[in-house]
Amino acid sequence: MNFQPLADRLLVRRVEEQETVRGGIIIPDTAKEKPQEGEVVAVGPGKLTEDGKRVALEVKKGDRILVGKYSGTDVKIDGTEYVILREDEVLGVLNNKK
Repeated sequence: MNFQPLADRLLVRRVEEQETVRGGIIIPDTAKEKPQEGEVVAVGPGKLTEDGKRVALEVKKGDRILVGKYSGTDVKIDGTEYVILREDEVLGVLNNKK
């Protein structure tokens, strides 16, 4: 993939949750909600302030994050679906430490 987000934008691949089927009911893909968890694939260089200084992003490549259900713009790059969103649309970073 040859894609670099600009400014404070992130390229995120949504992480599908494990599907559990109860009672043999299968939910079609069109009726499923978008997952809110994702993995950051690429990050922009950061936001420019009014005086021309660049503010680095807090989120980095490889982080697992939570995003809003309707946040960002859905895109397809090289046959894979991604979401492009601004850093301020990220709800939080998931930590796997116990």
